[in-house]
Amino acid sequence: MRIGVVSDTHNHLANCRQIVKLFNQLKVTRVVHTGDITQAKTLDVFAHLKMPMFGVYGNNDLERDSLTEAVTRHGFHFVEPPLTLEWACRSMVVVHDPLELDAIDLEPFDVVLHGHTHRLTRDYEGSRLTFNPGECAGHMEGLNAIGVLDLQDIKTEIVRF
Repeated sequence: MRIGVVSDTHNHLANCRQIVKLFNQLKVTRVVHTGDITQAKTLDVFAHLKMPMFGVYGNNDLERDSLTEAVTRHGFHFVEPPLTLEWACRSMVVVHDPLELDAIDLEPFDVVLHGHTHRLTRDYEGSRLTFNPGECAGHMEGLNAIGVLDLQDIKTEIVRF
């Protein structure tokens, strides 16, 4: 199973449209957003995904009522971090800020996803992967990124746009 990973979209709608196009072309099975959506109109753009989207809220997701309404309207699944997922016999935990990981026992997880830093993180500790695909809301073409995570072998791919 290949899943798309995106973080910190910060209401950059043009980039979000490109992200949707890329995930649809890549035919990922699901998408995980690691927080900082900012406004409901961003989720309206993500409604054009051809696969389900899951995620956590971030520190800039202050318009919670409208975000929650958009999550419900589009059939997404978002929670306050942490979000735990079991897909393809892999256990994952999703947070926004990596500092949130200090309060979590990471031992049972194969994959840890986070955002917040706007920097690529791809660290293996034993067989556990900690992953953040990095910046996707920038204005410099070719420097924005989303990630694809293959749960079979826990390998990642960075897709720049």
